[in-house]
Amino acid sequence: MTDTAFATQQLTKTYGEGHSAVHALRGVDLEIPKGEIVVLLGPSGSGKSTLLNILGGLDTATSGTAYFQDQALSSMSERQLTEYRRNHVGFVFQFYNLMPSLTARENVELVTEIARDPMEPEAALDLVGLSERVGHFPSQLSGGEQQRVAIARAVAKQPTVLFCDEPTGALDSTTGRAVLKVLRDVNDRLGTTVLIVTHAAATAAMADRVLHFADGAIRETVRNKKRVDPAEINW
Repeated sequence: MTDTAFATQQLTKTYGEGHSAVHALRGVDLEIPKGEIVVLLGPSGSGKSTLLNILGGLDTATSGTAYFQDQALSSMSERQLTEYRRNHVGFVFQFYNLMPSLTARENVELVTEIARDPMEPEAALDLVGLSERVGHFPSQLSGGEQQRVAIARAVAKQPTVLFCDEPTGALDSTTGRAVLKVLRDVNDRLGTTVLIVTHAAATAAMADRVLHFADGAIRETVRNKKRVDPAEINW
């Protein structure tokens, strides 16, 4: 699996027991090559965020196996999962989770201080087009700029994979396209594998691969012959 970022075999996740049990994942099989942009598309409750959390080491499966490259995530200890997240994974969420009392630079520094081979905070902010906003506090930034700081914070440790859970969910269409362009640029310039969870079908056009989720399972996998520029996406 040297060219594979992630693979799963009959992955399941169940919350609760008996009649009240919720089957979030129902036997998911997938293989994601390194360096792709992959969109996980489906309605709320379809299982896509649960899968993202398991692949990101934030949650564990009920049964089945999940691999990161040739490492079995499903058999890692809590300490090993922490090391995996620290050394390989960047997270971007719908809400920016910035520290309001810290500048953009200082928010990025929170990650670079613990990373193994980090970028300079200024370089990460330049990558997302915020080189002139490094000294600004979150309250002085627009929603789109705050999300770009969050992306800079995630990529500053030069992760192998970037997980994005509804990264444009709180943004208008123009700002959302700008954020998607940043994610594409990170993929192009750093070779980072990017997984984007969304219910916005238009986002699928920018991906290499689209996984369509419904009722805890992948119903269809689509390979795009050509990725559409985020600026051309019709929201």
